[in-house]
Amino acid sequence: MEILSMEGSMKTPAVNCNPQTGKIEIKGRSIPENAIKFYKPIMDWLDQYSSNPQKLTEVDLQLEYFNTSSSKCILDFFKKLILIFTAGNEMVINWIYVDDDDDMLEVGNDFQSMVKIPFRMIKVPEQ
Repeated sequence: MEILSMEGSMKTPAVNCNPQTGKIEIKGRSIPENAIKFYKPIMDWLDQYSSNPQKLTEVDLQLEYFNTSSSKCILDFFKKLILIFTAGNEMVINWIYVDDDDDMLEVGNDFQSMVKIPFRMIKVPEQ
């Protein structure tokens, strides 16, 4: 299985999914013209990864902003992670947000309550 690496832009987050380490990283803004098209490679990668995941999958999500259509795709992303988690695999989701961004902290808490996978809320200083 290949590493999935997508460079970020002003409208799309940087993505790095490594099947050898079990590390998944999504960082940046998510306001693509077509969120379903943007997230499709990530969803396809997760489908493959879920058939043979690492014992521990660690997900770093550091989104500074995302639109409504991205929110739906992110929820679908979490639903795929639930399948890996409920199959008995360890999972850590790091929801990384900027120090004074209470909205993004609240969104992380909302996602956590929907997917029932433990999140680590990690506050970082504004850069």
